[in-house]
Amino acid sequence: MPVVENLKLAEKLRNGEATFGTTFYTGSTTAIEVAGNWGLDFAFIDAEHTPVNVDTHMEKLVMSALLSGIAPLIRVRGTNEWDIRKSLEIGATGIIVPQVNTAEQARAIVRAAKFPPYGRRGGDASCRAAGFAGPGFQWSSYMERENANKLVIPMAESFEFFDNIDEILDVEGIDVINFGPADYSISRRISIDYSMSHPEVDEKLSELIEKCHARDIKVMAPCIPPVAESVTALKKKGVDMIIMGNDVMFLNEGNRRAREAIDTSAKA
Repeated sequence: MPVVENLKLAEKLRNGEATFGTTFYTGSTTAIEVAGNWGLDFAFIDAEHTPVNVDTHMEKLVMSALLSGIAPLIRVRGTNEWDIRKSLEIGATGIIVPQVNTAEQARAIVRAAKFPPYGRRGGDASCRAAGFAGPGFQWSSYMERENANKLVIPMAESFEFFDNIDEILDVEGIDVINFGPADYSISRRISIDYSMSHPEVDEKLSELIEKCHARDIKVMAPCIPPVAESVTALKKKGVDMIIMGNDVMFLNEGNRRAREAIDTSAKA
């Protein structure tokens, strides 16, 4: 059978295009398909803060994304080798790894996610990423395609990351760094603000962009609120992958409007 995958995201990033996605916390295939209908580039599927694991339900989420034309990125629980490998084998376009503080952790992630010469990812052809070893399967082209198009995305979300930023970014095989302003702020005991208006948070994002782009590494960051002015500001700043909110946020916003309508009607 043909390999079911999404190569458009990696191609857009290589071409220097801005890309856009949404985070999914609810484990809903419907929510992912709706995002695909609206032409978003990636689905950031969370398995760190939710009950969702890298299991058969995650496989359904990944397939929903692929069949909807949106690239699935799985945020795994940490540097666990099996979570990383299995995420990629079930068809994820990339893995996002939280709480990366050292170059040693970054090397472990690349080792698990990339085939040689970058890493030592274990291989098995009986998986979706390999087309289940169907007609025309070749190990060499499979490993080359995976290395070129599957994104390795550590998260920069602590002061320790920035203490070790040069050593981390010098690890070969990193494709993107995802900036996490909330956890960074928690690590520094400063006010949490996803709009990144705090001067220190803004400064760290700028530092990350400068150092990543000098190494041809892309940068991902949240856009909160997900409005045109915020998108424009992040693009001008140099953010390559922009996270346009999340499914829980959209549910809250829709229900807030419903509650306002109910309350306003009650006063009429």
